[in-house]
Amino acid sequence: MYISARERQVLEILLTEKDEITVKDLADQIGVSGRTVHRDLKNVEDILVEYNLSLQKKSGVGVQITGDKSKIRELELFLFNLFHTEYTPDERQTIILCELLETNGPVKLLGLANDLNVTIATVSADLTKLEERLQHFGLSLIRKRGYGVEIEGDEGAKRRAMSHLISENLDESEILSLARENIQKRSTQQINTISERLLGLVEKQKLLIVEKIVDSIVQELPFAMADSAYIGLVVHLALAVERIQKGEGITINQAYLENQQESKEYKFAEKIVRELENVFKINIPQAEIAYITMHLKGAKLRHDNEYLIEDSSYQVAIKARNLVELVGRQVGMDLTTNRSLFEGLVMHLKPAVYRIKEKMGISNPLLDKIKRDYTELFSIVKQAVDKVFHELYVPDEEIGYLVMHFGAVVLGNKELDNFKTLVICSSGIGTSKMLVTRLKKEFPELKQVQNVSVMEFKKMKTTDYQLIISTIPIPDYHLEYILVSPILNKDEIEGIRSFINEQIIVNGSEEKLSMALNKSNTKKNAKKLIEEMDHIQEYAQTISLILKGFDVSDVSDMLTTEEILNKACRKLFEKEKINNIESVMEAINEREKLGGLGIPGTEMALFHTRSSHILKPSFSIYVTQEPIEVTGMDQMKMEMKYLVLLLSPESASECVLEVLSYLSTLLIENDESISVFQSHDKGKIGALLTARLDQFFNEKLNEIRSV
Repeated sequence: MYISARERQVLEILLTEKDEITVKDLADQIGVSGRTVHRDLKNVEDILVEYNLSLQKKSGVGVQITGDKSKIRELELFLFNLFHTEYTPDERQTIILCELLETNGPVKLLGLANDLNVTIATVSADLTKLEERLQHFGLSLIRKRGYGVEIEGDEGAKRRAMSHLISENLDESEILSLARENIQKRSTQQINTISERLLGLVEKQKLLIVEKIVDSIVQELPFAMADSAYIGLVVHLALAVERIQKGEGITINQAYLENQQESKEYKFAEKIVRELENVFKINIPQAEIAYITMHLKGAKLRHDNEYLIEDSSYQVAIKARNLVELVGRQVGMDLTTNRSLFEGLVMHLKPAVYRIKEKMGISNPLLDKIKRDYTELFSIVKQAVDKVFHELYVPDEEIGYLVMHFGAVVLGNKELDNFKTLVICSSGIGTSKMLVTRLKKEFPELKQVQNVSVMEFKKMKTTDYQLIISTIPIPDYHLEYILVSPILNKDEIEGIRSFINEQIIVNGSEEKLSMALNKSNTKKNAKKLIEEMDHIQEYAQTISLILKGFDVSDVSDMLTTEEILNKACRKLFEKEKINNIESVMEAINEREKLGGLGIPGTEMALFHTRSSHILKPSFSIYVTQEPIEVTGMDQMKMEMKYLVLLLSPESASECVLEVLSYLSTLLIENDESISVFQSHDKGKIGALLTARLDQFFNEKLNEIRSV
């Protein structure tokens, strides 16, 4: 029986879908017109007849394959083992790319043409299209008559291309299920599926071993990892082992290596490498450890001790603020005061910018859905990203994730009426009741929340629930669920919020979306109450110190930046806020060496540091008589008229750092706040600080009291 490539695609989609699918959705997924799909469906019906199956058509609902389950399975296995006499252009190009990346040396065009059952001219046209894709990875094609074709470029770029190719064509669960062999045992005859070709780039057994090593070490990381980043790291490491065993080593700039060695992530990378060396009996050079470090840096979702006043975070915060402003203007909403959106964007953008700069790439399994159902918002966010990150090439996969952040805020506040949540604990009482209460506070849009014991859960039909949350690991349950603590920490809340956002994107469109936040109270013990009171006291004390000590000073003489800072430190020394002028000056200068401090798009520069010689947190502004040239955070020269000084004790608690971090973001919150801070008016600035710190304190109070 002859089945064309497009008919095979239609059948595979229909067999994958549990419910009816519309002709429009089929057309969108395949990339053809609805009329073409209607024509293909006639042939598909003939194929189904051979298996005693039929195509059920419901007007206004969609189409679905119906019939005996054993016959459906028979058809699935037939398609699975089908020798592909015809590939789609995308499949052809993927197979060609796999072949070129796997092979050291040239590949003959005739050989490729024979393998794919096409002409040499078709292969040549495919290679021309591949050239553009390869340029994104810093690779190029060498094509010579009589010689063949091969990929030229360094080993690091080749691995990036391999990793991207795998993540682009296989979703996360498919990669691990293929690696773990949790798939239908296949026929012994030659299998030529795209999945197999892609995973031919790395041995499946190797992938499994690497995943086990990474899983054990990732548990020790002080930050959470996104699933896609976790899979990306596993694939990267498996490829690295494979390539090292083939004698393909990676090279790295010595200065870059030394820079990576100083990071927190490097020690975890070393631990992973030691395990890999022991298992595979290979020597892994330092350059490889640096690359693993790079992946860990690009993978972290959030680190509890990272605040916006630290290093590159502030530059990302400026970009996030500009992005919020631009998108808000386009959708006709003021988004600049939405703290949750801003913090979510900063959290996502810091590792994202790192990934983009290092050309690491990321997969986004929801990208096609987002582009199709959120066309206008995707276009708005893409234009804003191109403007804000004009110096970078930001792939659509990253833009898709940003659309999800904006989508929850922009596209309405309808409740998730049909979204069912199931909460599980060992007994079904106690901890699960506490968790249900907490969930309803954090996610009031979750209207249907039910709690059960593990024993009850085993007897239930879990497909009725969109979100399953458990306080204990669920034995022998292999579908998706979220494991949390009964009181829900910040990382767990973010994980659930991401899951809900994803479900909204999957099941909604630009007409349907919901997200809301609210809080209330729950019971607590004395220890917890004391902890809360201590945090409240720290926030209150820090805010009080900042407001009492805040000052705006004119610099009457023509002083240099160094002289202004010296004058400021003397004043702080007299007020007993620092105990050593020279040491604090040295700490400020050391911080300045790490990168520019001027805030782009303003006349302000934020000088900040932490030191054991700083006794109390302080915030002050010095207005220069004439503008002084400084280096901006974007490394461009700019003129500073307002020197903002933000100092923190080295041993400052997280609460203190959070207040100072919040202060730093106020400087760039919106055009109005920039205007106030540059107004030279102490009364105006003081009023803004008082109002915003009061708001911040109330938010923290509600957050603490609701835990």
